[in-house]
Amino acid sequence: MSDGLKNKTLHALFWSFFERIGQQGIQFVISIILARLLFPEEFGLIAMLTIFMAIAQSFINSGFGQALIQKQNATHIDECSIFYFNIFVGFFAAGLLYLAAPWIAGFYNQPLLVPLTCALSLNLIINAFGLVQITLLTKHIDFKTQLKVSVIATVISGTIGVTMALNGFGVWSLVAQSLSGNLFRTALLWIFNTWRPSLVFSFVSLRGMFAFGSKLLCAKLIATIFNNIYLIVIGKIFSAADLGFYSRAKGLQQLPVNNISGIISRVTFPVFSSVQDDKPRLKRGVRKALLTLAMVNFPLMIGLAVVAKPLVIVLLTEKWAPCIPYLQLLCVVGMLYPVHLINLNVLTAQGRSDLFFRLEILKKILIVIAIAVTYRWGIIAMIYGQIVTSCLGYFLNAYYTGKMLNYPISEQIQDLIPSLTLAILMGLGVYALKYVYIANQLALLSAQIMTGIVLYAVLCYIFRISSFMDVIEMVKSKLLNLRYAD
Repeated sequence: MSDGLKNKTLHALFWSFFERIGQQGIQFVISIILARLLFPEEFGLIAMLTIFMAIAQSFINSGFGQALIQKQNATHIDECSIFYFNIFVGFFAAGLLYLAAPWIAGFYNQPLLVPLTCALSLNLIINAFGLVQITLLTKHIDFKTQLKVSVIATVISGTIGVTMALNGFGVWSLVAQSLSGNLFRTALLWIFNTWRPSLVFSFVSLRGMFAFGSKLLCAKLIATIFNNIYLIVIGKIFSAADLGFYSRAKGLQQLPVNNISGIISRVTFPVFSSVQDDKPRLKRGVRKALLTLAMVNFPLMIGLAVVAKPLVIVLLTEKWAPCIPYLQLLCVVGMLYPVHLINLNVLTAQGRSDLFFRLEILKKILIVIAIAVTYRWGIIAMIYGQIVTSCLGYFLNAYYTGKMLNYPISEQIQDLIPSLTLAILMGLGVYALKYVYIANQLALLSAQIMTGIVLYAVLCYIFRISSFMDVIEMVKSKLLNLRYAD
């Protein structure tokens, strides 16, 4: 990787990291407050609608956002055509959800879902107005602007949600938080981003990106459905409270996973696309991304599984204790998820959305089989099924990366083993603290977290883990720049 591209990538990673951590950190605090104020079944009601909202949102993007990033010579007409197409689909999708609200409520036997679905469908229209702006910021690797937008919108919407929860609005507090967050985020994107649409539209332009975007849309739709299929099955078979426990555990697991994945994926896709014709250079970039992900995500997931009990009790109170075993098992699932994304980003950066689509079909067949086999034994058994399908899915995703870049699965696993080994050692050290008598759960949690951070950092430094040393150098460089700026 050339010095220019390396510096650009590191700069993007730096701002993407703070954008995600800033927004998600605030969002996490707000979600904890809301979890303490509201009941599991109220979160379960919102979780029942997650898949429908996610599917509709996928149609709005339609794969054209990724096509716009992947296309090297995109024009203003391309951007405007996608902008107006997104708005049309946003209104259309919101209308369909509005009409489908009674059917959704009947499926779950929850009448309250009718007004909830109608209200949340407005998110689709709101988001449609900001998709091109956020896509262009990502294409230009401008995460500094996204940081400002995300933090401001999250603080305002969180304040609205918590205020309503304190005043007894129940599940509608979550609805208001969601709507206001998207509304302020879209408005701020228009304020901070100078891009404006012109009154131009071209079907030829859309058709030119359709070959790439349509396959990616199909793949994303399948992924969205199956990423949320457990919410449907659990919501239908079990109670709203059971779904609330599962969704809360999933949310805690996804907080680090989605942040890490989002940071790396948003940066690597445009970077990989920019060097798509230079296979050796692309391989070096992929390897660097994998090493960085493993160095960060493995200890986070193992650490989260170890501290799950005191974490849930301290943050969410005893009423959420049933979600603890779900969280611990979901952390095993989350260990490989960011690694999946890196391998899939290689396919999209190479313009091989056809292979992306085929892989999604194969992996979803595995999920259907896992659900069919495990659902009768309960939620725990279903999560074990997720672990198996995640492992098999990784081998499928990595197969084509190995063929395209001469970076086979065996070499990837060899690169991942050092970080995994150190993360396991860290987890054992943190777990050992359970046998030290610490009666207070907050004190135990604090001791475990500090021990885990220090122990893992020391191990990485002793064994000179390359990605860890790169992060240290990046932080030193940023601190020196700030120092000289002062």
